[in-house]
Amino acid sequence: MSNWQDNVRRVTPYVPGEQPQRPVIKLNTNENPYPPSPAAAAAIREFNSDLSRKYPDAAATELVSAIADVYGVEKDQVFVGVGSDDVLGMAFLTFFNGDKPILFPDVTYSFYDVWAELYRIPYRMIPLDENFRINPEDYLTENGGIVIANPNAPTSIAMPVSDIRKILDANRNVTVIIDEAYVDFGGESCLPLLVEYDNLLVVQTYSKSRSMAGNRIGFAMAGREMIKALSDIKFAYNSYTMDQVTIRAGAASMRDTDYWKKTVAKVVETREAYLPKLQELGFTVLPSSTNFYFASHEKVPADVIFEELKKRDIFVRHWKKPRIDNWLRITVGTDEEMDALIGALKDIVQ
Repeated sequence: MSNWQDNVRRVTPYVPGEQPQRPVIKLNTNENPYPPSPAAAAAIREFNSDLSRKYPDAAATELVSAIADVYGVEKDQVFVGVGSDDVLGMAFLTFFNGDKPILFPDVTYSFYDVWAELYRIPYRMIPLDENFRINPEDYLTENGGIVIANPNAPTSIAMPVSDIRKILDANRNVTVIIDEAYVDFGGESCLPLLVEYDNLLVVQTYSKSRSMAGNRIGFAMAGREMIKALSDIKFAYNSYTMDQVTIRAGAASMRDTDYWKKTVAKVVETREAYLPKLQELGFTVLPSSTNFYFASHEKVPADVIFEELKKRDIFVRHWKKPRIDNWLRITVGTDEEMDALIGALKDIVQ
């Protein structure tokens, strides 16, 4: 009998939120409820399909230039990938190559431990405190690198940049990755710290505030040496990761800052408007600096609410994991979607 299976690399994979293939109220994967920038839509419509026979620009220069211009950094301080998952995964592969464990919270983006297992990186998960907050003092210890989502997911809580600075000051000899997927909805970016810390990598995404989860664009900003190291690994793995249409649409979206600001403002306005409605129904909701709520009901178990909402074609996110198995993550949708959610919750919890 063949035993080729003995050499297979095995890992428990990341499980993404459900993507129902029928019309539902989809509040489970933190997508933006509003369409992408009209400028991005125009770039897609006007793309000359004949160009698809040629390879794209491996450096994605048009997109990189737009990001650099908007964020006020140099082009050689920007790295782009196929969603922030691609960027983060490449960063794990690039920077965490030592014997000491990397550190990240026990309740955070659940891809971190998957990448660590996949690349055989030693790691240690640091428990959040009883209020689901990150204590910077817990990261002032010997390690092989640090990854922090800020604002954190799924808890929705942002930590101040002053706390990030404490962590950076104590860890100048390892890479510190700050995953800012949700920063536009109320967090404080660590981007200004790049001039002080050459070991800091700031990662962001188009999937949330720029309404382009389906196009898969993520990017990192850092010092030149760090970006070069990341690019060297990327080009050693796959040179042509981003297609021509996405490059052009991403550049157009990035430059349309007015539309981006309006969309973010609408999401935040809805988030604040519906928070008291959830609280009136008996939910404890953590303070959100994101486009979602992290909520637990005082009487009805989270798994019951999850299943009952699903029967009504309203999808939210629930994890059967320690510490958070009685919590739900609920994306902020349109006002109409949130009205439907509140109506359904009234039937379920009252």
